Amino acid sequence: MKLVEFNLPTKIEAGNGVLAKTGTYLKESLEGTRIFIVTDSGIEQAGFVGKLKETLKTEGYETKVFNQVKPNPRDTDCIVGGEAAREFEADAIVALGGGSVIDSAKAIAILQVHGGRLQDYAGRDNVPEGVTPLIVIPTTAGTGAEVTRSSVITDTAKRIKFTIKSVQIAPVLAIVDPELTYNLPPHLTASTGMDALVHAIEAYTCKLSNPIADGLALQAMKHIYPYLRRAVKVGEDQEARYNMMIGSTIAGMAFSHADVASVHCMAEAIGGLYDTPHGVANSMFLPYIVEYNAQADIHKHATIARTIGIAKETDPDQSAANLLVDEMKQLAADISIPTFSSLPEVSEDDFEYLSESAYNNGSTPSNAREITKEDYLQLFRKAYSN
Repeated sequence: MKLVEFNLPTKIEAGNGVLAKTGTYLKESLEGTRIFIVTDSGIEQAGFVGKLKETLKTEGYETKVFNQVKPNPRDTDCIVGGEAAREFEADAIVALGGGSVIDSAKAIAILQVHGGRLQDYAGRDNVPEGVTPLIVIPTTAGTGAEVTRSSVITDTAKRIKFTIKSVQIAPVLAIVDPELTYNLPPHLTASTGMDALVHAIEAYTCKLSNPIADGLALQAMKHIYPYLRRAVKVGEDQEARYNMMIGSTIAGMAFSHADVASVHCMAEAIGGLYDTPHGVANSMFLPYIVEYNAQADIHKHATIARTIGIAKETDPDQSAANLLVDEMKQLAADISIPTFSSLPEVSEDDFEYLSESAYNNGSTPSNAREITKEDYLQLFRKAYSN
């Protein structure tokens, strides 16, 4: 019987074609006319930035584009973005892109107003009030960052990731348009989709789970799992894309009000060292952590198997949990998730360092099963050997 606090300050506008209404939504939510757009060069080349600028211009907004975001956002790039937003005197920041763009925009919103080092804001509730208002338009169905209160940034000097958690960086508005994912390549659809599934599974099974987050996590699984293979196979499958995008947003609400766990700890360790894309990193470790954690809470893992339809209500919990472990491995194979050993930069000599980095991650205590540095080392070795 846990005490539960649920705070979602983000208004959500979701549905096909809502990108075209961005200017109208901003009029309803914000004051000011100067909009700083944070994106990356790929999104700009795809034409989405042009469409966004058009809808903003129609409503009388002046815009400036910052497109220097890279995968696994860097503290150095965020500093440049913060200075550019300050020079532009932005009234609001619009993030158009995937998780790296959104996390960068959150950091830029802090730096525009407060300046300093991003590391000074790391941890929980260390961001002062008064950051620049943030509007988020996700272009992948995976991150859920459009409704979260956290930003994960790479410390380029130390080659590790750190997390800023504060309600101050929660977006005021999320514009969730599945049409932006129609042309997403299969490998990105696969990794970002698995990322969303990781969010739902870890939110539901972690030690900080709660009844409200549990309900959201299970609902997210119902949207994501049945449609992930379809979205990877046929990118223009509108039903699949809609469900994946909605599921990703719901999963974001779930884990932001619970936590993630050891999948993310391992993923962020290799992301910091090797610059591995976050969705890929999460995807390759999910089956191993599900297998490791299943015995810690058989009933919850069995419930996941029943929720996604791979186990019957009459199946014993142990049998259902075993089916979940097998299916996570099969799903990763079916949608061609890269293996850990296939990454050319990976060296077994780094496993001790990666294990320590994963163990020191702030979400390690939230993992469903107690996990030590040695456990992480064995999991890295197991993922590599397989």
